[in-house]
This record gives sequence, structure tokens and C-alpha cells, in this order.
Amino acid sequence: MAQSAKYLDNPFVTTGYAGPEYFCDRETETARLTNLLLNGNNVALISPRRYGKTDLLRHCFAQKEIADSFYTFIVDIYSTKSVAEMVSKLGTVILETLKPKGRKAWEKFLSALSSIRSGISYDMNGIPTWSLSVGDIHSPSVTLDEIFKYLDQADKPCLVAIDEFQQVTKYGDDGIEAELRTKVQYCRNARFVFSGSRQHLMGNMFTSPARPFYQSVTIFGLERIPENKYAAFCRHHFEKGGKILDNEVVPVLYNRFEGITYYLQRVMNQLFQNTPAGGSCATSDIEKAVQDIIGISSPIYEDLLYQLPEKQSQVLIAIGKEGKATNLTSGKFCKKYGLQSPSSVKSAVPALIEKGLLTREKDYYQVYDLFFNIWMKQHV
Repeated sequence: MAQSAKYLDNPFVTTGYAGPEYFCDRETETARLTNLLLNGNNVALISPRRYGKTDLLRHCFAQKEIADSFYTFIVDIYSTKSVAEMVSKLGTVILETLKPKGRKAWEKFLSALSSIRSGISYDMNGIPTWSLSVGDIHSPSVTLDEIFKYLDQADKPCLVAIDEFQQVTKYGDDGIEAELRTKVQYCRNARFVFSGSRQHLMGNMFTSPARPFYQSVTIFGLERIPENKYAAFCRHHFEKGGKILDNEVVPVLYNRFEGITYYLQRVMNQLFQNTPAGGSCATSDIEKAVQDIIGISSPIYEDLLYQLPEKQSQVLIAIGKEGKATNLTSGKFCKKYGLQSPSSVKSAVPALIEKGLLTREKDYYQVYDLFFNIWMKQHV
């Protein structure tokens, strides 16, 4: 397993994967997912956003038994809106991943792409770049087929993780799930991880008998990192950095942010930054760290709220004040927060979910960004 080159100035990494030293726990999940892939299984990795799914994938792909023997590709399709955009994203990631492997590796990939070969540009050293726009992919289905043929014929077995896979349901292409299912089924040289955060959409895709991917994968749910594991991780890095972490800090923080990895890491990053060398971090320091984070994003939050239609902003603020809101269309909820009518709430909620501002859990609605929610409670 690759080791980090040096100890980071701030060990609480908030973007990307910095190596095993900065990756907390997940020993069981890492071993299980790695073994599933090594034994030829396709996997649907499902959990809410910001639980650390992508970092878990990077951690698994960094394991020696995978890194030494496989080509690994992680493709985030969250921003894609069509099959052509997905194909372009997939091609870009494969090419960029293969380029450091040498000319033979990327030439084999490009030779498979006869439908778009003229759209690949080269620099003065002969290094290729995926310079195609979406409009240059005239037949996405053909190009997708070529990419899968490459995966099936690559000189190493391939592991392909498609992140935010539920996005394919929004392409307006009723046949894309069946097409992908068929391609995956007959691609013997590759295994796939379909990672997603919209649990109800992902659940329907892989557990409904009416859907193409039904019973085609092992479903893998990702839970929160256990509090005791995260506390030990934090104490270790504070001690290594010559600082002291009060034992109550992590329990208070874990409870406030519901054990969600992103928020824990973001606040711990700020706490580590705010604590001087040789100093101590106590629970009384948490609020300042949270306010430091929110203060940086305040102009963005203000603009985001301003850009929303009035009815949507009113509903979002009401749900934020409620915390975990149920019975949104009841007269009681509308009266409590001065909302116009149950029908206006009913029309606003799907729009807010679509914009990623609101999330629906089993029996309640909640503002997706907990920092944004704190900001709204303080400023609106």
C-alpha cells in the first residue's frame, strides 16, 4: 500500500484521498469491498452523500492487491445530463488515468475509439487530450460500445467505479439502463461499482424486478464511521501534531453533525488549524470553528437563497428551522411557519430536492447542507 510522502500540515483532509494514514477506520468495509471485487462481483455502493463513498473507493483501489494488478477508474457523473455527457466523462477519465501508465496503455484505448478518433488532440510531445465537446460525440451509443470493448480487451483487468450512478435516470433515455446492463454483463475483463447517494433511486434501480439491473450486483450499504473509531483517529493526529484534543470534543461534534464524515472532517480541520502548537482543543472551541467555516461561505449562502423563487426559499427556511420536518403539507406546519398553503409547499419540495438543497430520509425532510442550515437559522 502506498504511503504518504510526508505528514500533512493539517491531517484532517477535506478534499480527495491523501493516503491510508489520513483515512479513518473502514477496515471492515475496505476488506469486504476489496474481496468482492477481487472475486469477480459487481457492486452497488449506496449511502447518503458526504459519508465518504468516493474516498472508500480510492482507498480500496489503493490496496496493493488491486493497485498492482488492475487498471482502476473512478468516474463521477453527478454533473452529467445526457448519455453523451456520460460517455465524454467516462472517456476523459479513462484516458487521463492511462496516460501515466505509458504510451502502450493509452494507445490501445484510443485505437478502440474509431467513432471519435479525429476529436482527440495531441500536444507537441505527442501526448493526447480528450478535447471533444459533447456535440462532437455524434453517436453516444456507438462510442459507449467502443469504450466497453476496450475495457473487455485491455491488457489488464479493469475496475470501473461510476459515482452518482442514479444520474442516468435523469437523461430522458428510457433504454440507457438496459443498454448499460447488457454491456456490463458481457464485459468479462472488468468489474463495476455503481455508487450513489440518492438511496430511493439507487434502491429502485437495483432491487426492483422491473428494472434492468435487478439482482445483477451485490448491494453494499455504507454506514457512519463509529464514534469511538473517529475519536481515536482524531486524538492520534492531534498528538502527532503536538496538540491536545479534549476527550469530549469528538462526542459533541459527532452528535451535532450526526456522524456525517464530511462535516466531522471539516470542523476538525478548522479546530486543528485554530489550535496552536502545544495547545489544547476543548468543546468550547467548537462553535468558533463552525462560525469560521460558515463565515467563509456566507456570501454564497446569501446569494443561493436570494436566487430561489420566494415560495421555495420560504419552504426551505421553514424546514431548516424545523430541523427534521414531517407532515409538510399539513395545515399545522404551514401555519407554524407562515407558509401560503399546503399546495405551495407540495410544489416547492420536489424542486428543492432536484436542486440538491433538500433531502428526504425515511420519514422526514432535512436541509441537505448542515452548514447552510446553521447559517439560515442565524441570518434569516
